[in-house]
Amino acid sequence: MTALLYAVVAAAGNIVGGLAVARGAKAGLKFIEGMLAFGAGFMLSVAIMEVLPEALARGGNLAAGYALAGYLLVHLTQHTATQHFHFGEETHSVSEIAGASALVGLLLHTFFDGVAIASGFAVSRELGILLFLAVFLHKLPEGVTISSLQIAGGKRPAQAVGSAALLGAATIVGVLVTDWVSFLSVHGLALSGGVTLYVGASNLVPEFQGKHGWYLQFAFFSGAAGFLLARELLRMAGAG
Repeated sequence: MTALLYAVVAAAGNIVGGLAVARGAKAGLKFIEGMLAFGAGFMLSVAIMEVLPEALARGGNLAAGYALAGYLLVHLTQHTATQHFHFGEETHSVSEIAGASALVGLLLHTFFDGVAIASGFAVSRELGILLFLAVFLHKLPEGVTISSLQIAGGKRPAQAVGSAALLGAATIVGVLVTDWVSFLSVHGLALSGGVTLYVGASNLVPEFQGKHGWYLQFAFFSGAAGFLLARELLRMAGAG
């Protein structure tokens, strides 16, 4: 039940991001761009320092294979089978098919967001909360991405927000399915580790690494520092 509640909160981030696009909230979109960079630093730190070591300790070489499979699966759905995809606001017209294929690709990714949260809480409360934070931080940019793609493809703002809500629903389903499917209960942490690594390194980082200025770079390194701080605070709270 705890993992499900956290997944519901994370899912709400998709809707908020979608609403920011639908209402043309430029100041909000600028903030979300910074959160994208912050989330990238946080996600990479969680994946490398917590999720992958824990998965490897539990499953060894088999877990390493599943982590690679998760990484490759996201690349297949978002950048091979999908016609047009990048994180952040879409400012150019795209075809309706491109918007639909991006939605399908993101649905798989957001499903594994739920798997990650459920798998984390199955290990410990600390890891569950850290994974929830990693997921939540990229939920707003995710909502922006799919909503702006839908609008660029000719959909109405309400339909665009509905697409963002579907992504949130997929995360909730991911939590529920992890509890029901024994394969995900055993290997979900390794799979979600690969997915988290891909989203942070291959989706989010390229969105800002070529941009000039200090704002986004500072946000990225702050995300890594934020992870270290959050982990320490959670450990202190657990010891107290």
